Amino acid sequence: MNLPDIVNKTHAYYCLDCGICTGSCPVSKVTPDFSPRLMVEKVLIGEEENPLEDVNIWSCLSCGQCSSRCPSNIDYPEFVRMVREEAVLQGKGGVQAHRGLFQAVMRLQTLDLKQSKTDWAREAGRISESGDTYYFVGCSPFFEVEFLDDWGLDVMDGPRGVLKLLNAVGIEPVIHDDERCCGHDLMWNGDRENFARLARRNVDLIRGLGCKRVVFHCPEGYLTFKKYYPEIVGELGFETVHFYELMAGELKSGVLGFAPMEEVVTYHDPCRLGRQAGIMDAPRSLISGIPGVTLREMDHNRENGICCGTSAWMNCSACSKEIQKRRLGEAVATGAGTLVTACPKCRVHLSCALRDMDLDLKIRDINDLLAQTLKT
Repeated sequence: MNLPDIVNKTHAYYCLDCGICTGSCPVSKVTPDFSPRLMVEKVLIGEEENPLEDVNIWSCLSCGQCSSRCPSNIDYPEFVRMVREEAVLQGKGGVQAHRGLFQAVMRLQTLDLKQSKTDWAREAGRISESGDTYYFVGCSPFFEVEFLDDWGLDVMDGPRGVLKLLNAVGIEPVIHDDERCCGHDLMWNGDRENFARLARRNVDLIRGLGCKRVVFHCPEGYLTFKKYYPEIVGELGFETVHFYELMAGELKSGVLGFAPMEEVVTYHDPCRLGRQAGIMDAPRSLISGIPGVTLREMDHNRENGICCGTSAWMNCSACSKEIQKRRLGEAVATGAGTLVTACPKCRVHLSCALRDMDLDLKIRDINDLLAQTLKT
């Protein structure tokens, strides 16, 4: 897709030059030279500088805060995503974090390879070979390899918590070794070709198993299946369900219950889950459903939540760290001793910044918190 087509598809030509997007952008607040509006203007005006070589297209977090406030309803994240696709086709790209490890793992998963993605589940709870409910685990097992030994960060306590809670309400989900990464990061890195390969593999697997619904705990996996997979495969043929909405219903009906726990916590809204998927009440109802837990909101919450500072394992920079430190400062200001996250990557990124800060704050995965207080 050429640049004029991208401008038309995302309605970028409606830009009023009002600057609301820039004033809303977490990156712009740290790096004044960055502006969603200016990225669009460079394409509209047709400056001599090639817009595809603009480093700012890789600095965007695609958090959507700009578009949620844009009076012209311009889809800036989609604009950036499409421009990145065009840039990649011309051999241009951004700086990959963690030595490009995760991008390499994702591309490897487009190939015919054998994986062991169910061993942890058989140890943690009960799963099925077939059934109506598929649990899409996502990339947490790969994150575990990178962050457990070096950081002591047990990313898999999130999926273990999900499985324990599903079992508690009578669900023994299907989990399969042939599941692939959802492809979210490759798509946002501009690698449309390999994203499409992952999408087809995952959908073919789940359709072949005959599952009627897929449950996600990862916000990125949920949004990618729901919004972007149909562009590749058409009608999915199964329902996409977010885990927190499912569990919130079980809590309300009285099937699920939690033991008392005295703690003050605050909750971080992941961009994909809160602002972009609109799921904000369910995780809060689950946290507040634990007797004795006090939930205090940060200044920026719900649709105004601040991004964790890094997206799709790209351009992890001093700007990212500053955004993360400001977010952790907001958490401490609530008086909470624990910051609860609902996204594996948010947890990783915020934990990374916390290592360099002298703060009396713990970061916990919401699934682990709920599972640890589950009434048995």
